[in-house]
Amino acid sequence: MKKWMIAAALLVLVNLGAFAQQNRAQEKPDPETRAKQMTDRMAEQLQLTEEQKAKILDINREFAKKQEAEREARKAEMETRKKEGEDHQNKISSVLTEEQRQKWQEIRDHRMDRRRPGGEVHRRGDFPMRKRGGN
Repeated sequence: MKKWMIAAALLVLVNLGAFAQQNRAQEKPDPETRAKQMTDRMAEQLQLTEEQKAKILDINREFAKKQEAEREARKAEMETRKKEGEDHQNKISSVLTEEQRQKWQEIRDHRMDRRRPGGEVHRRGDFPMRKRGGN
């Protein structure tokens, strides 16, 4: 009975730790908060004067805003690429017969499995190689 209670308590602790990490990864502070946190850490570690803190906060603010804009641009680009890929597949599917569509989907699924962690080992001979260049 005692072992069961210890095991249950351990399981709860492990799950709480994983849950806390998952929530932390999802919460992204806004650029202002990130700049303030970075400046506070620097001030503590480097014993900055108030004048230095103010200048570094401005620098960190500018940097954090730039990073946020770049992150948003990458996100928008990824969404655009995803949409274009879906449109491309829809166009291909409209040309293929049902049997060809099924076979094409199997080929695509197999390729995706090879890309994912834990998938099959990558082997060159799985699909015919494309001819490249003048060789």
